[in-house]
Amino acid sequence: MNARTLSPLDRLLAGIERALETVAGAPEANRPSPAHGAAHAELDDAERRHAAGLMRVNHTGEVCAQALYDGQAAFARHAENREHLLHAAAEETDHLAWCGERLQELDSRPSLLNPVWYAGSYAIGALAALVGDAVSLGFVVETERQVEAHLAEHLERLPAQDERSRAVLAQMQADEVRHAQDAQARGGIALPFPIPQLMQASSMVMKTVAYRV
Repeated sequence: MNARTLSPLDRLLAGIERALETVAGAPEANRPSPAHGAAHAELDDAERRHAAGLMRVNHTGEVCAQALYDGQAAFARHAENREHLLHAAAEETDHLAWCGERLQELDSRPSLLNPVWYAGSYAIGALAALVGDAVSLGFVVETERQVEAHLAEHLERLPAQDERSRAVLAQMQADEVRHAQDAQARGGIALPFPIPQLMQASSMVMKTVAYRV
């Protein structure tokens, strides 16, 4: 018996379920956290708050990544691209779980505005998919390149002794590089001006707010 083909409405409802799990649930990683192999470090209050702020930003970034991929997959025109996006989203779920676990270790919490970030990112992902798969994959390429640069910045800004957070971010960075390469290989096109600049500006707003709220 052939597997049932999901309609756009089915995919939308599945996306809503994933949204609730992403924003209000406790996603489980398929891979163990890279932090598990790193030693716990002594952090003073200022260092702990700073590390928690950075990890909250990264947790929110992964909420946005889930939303983007879910929106793109829901409206992808070709099944193979949809499967590619869902596979990448599964790895982003690992990142989300790792960041959430690290926030707990730092006695902190996710951004209170995660539902807002998710909704906006889902809408952007859906819009990119509706334009076409080449643009949608190009959006993945540009997003992941910007995330890679952002993670490199955070790796430098973390307290020097916070090896557990650093291990998580280093693995996330490696995964994002691969996601960008895979999307480009599948036909992602370069996005025209001013889309990359607008993406960078919106990312700056998210990072500034999520660090504190």
